[in-house]
Amino acid sequence: MEDNGNIAETGKYKEGDRYIHGKIVKGIAGFYYVYGEDTTKRGGRIYECKAKGIFRKENKKPLVGDDVRMEILDGDTLTGNIVELLPRKNELIRPAVANIDQALVIFAIVKPEPNFNLLDRFLIMMEQQGLSSIICFNKQDIATREEEEALEKAYGSCGYRVLFVSAKRGDGMEELKKLLHGKTTAVAGPSGVGKSSIINFLNPEAGMKTGEISKKIDRGKHTTRHSEIIALQEDTYIMDTPGFTSLRLFHMEKEELPKYYPEFAYYEKQCRFSGCAHINEPDCGVKEALEKGKISRIRYENYKVLYRELQEMKKKYMSKCNMTLEIIKNK
Repeated sequence: MEDNGNIAETGKYKEGDRYIHGKIVKGIAGFYYVYGEDTTKRGGRIYECKAKGIFRKENKKPLVGDDVRMEILDGDTLTGNIVELLPRKNELIRPAVANIDQALVIFAIVKPEPNFNLLDRFLIMMEQQGLSSIICFNKQDIATREEEEALEKAYGSCGYRVLFVSAKRGDGMEELKKLLHGKTTAVAGPSGVGKSSIINFLNPEAGMKTGEISKKIDRGKHTTRHSEIIALQEDTYIMDTPGFTSLRLFHMEKEELPKYYPEFAYYEKQCRFSGCAHINEPDCGVKEALEKGKISRIRYENYKVLYRELQEMKKKYMSKCNMTLEIIKNK
């Protein structure tokens, strides 16, 4: 069968027994694993697909998260070809995935105690890519009410949706399911906080679906280094990826950092200086709010750490540029 261009333009490929709609849930070594409806039985299955040559000619690369139409080559072996990339809602830089609606940032309330600096880094990374975040604190079954209230005060007061759950007991999981319903959600968080337990609770067959792919590509533990989307139910997906374990913020100027702390916005109007950094300046509305307990000290201390990190990065960059200029001048 020839490649005659985009389906949306030609109307060439019609959904039915041969052409079906799906979502790329994993891509590795030129193969794409697409979650789509099984034509022989009810429910979704994973199809192993290659992308048609038209994408290379048009310099298009399928991404995990892409909605596609595929041609089924063999319904028994679940193989096919991707024949169309459907329009993307968005495309993230790190990791390179498409059509993500929101982020679920998972930390434990205790054991391990949350690393707030790391949590803020995750939240900023998501906002830099245009994603709203839900903060999910796991292990409610072994935490105190006082520990929950401290976290709610620190993060709920700055506009984030904060949810407390216990993957072990199932507490809060129905509410989490409602927040995920109908969306593709990127999951982020450090190890040891119960991400896998939460994912397995949401979909006990998640490991089975992953196993289907692992069996096909036979690459063992190395497959976990690639982005992967897990289908929870129709039109509801979660994505767990090593791409979100990077702690380094995307490039930004230190002056941009305050906008990623939304609780600062109201009090910035009371700063004496326009462009106040909220660190050493006198008559700073943000610092005054901090002293009155209106802004979380945890969040503010993290802000200072990140601000200085960006400041040092800029100094190193400028120093490197100056050295390069000197080398050019001396040639």
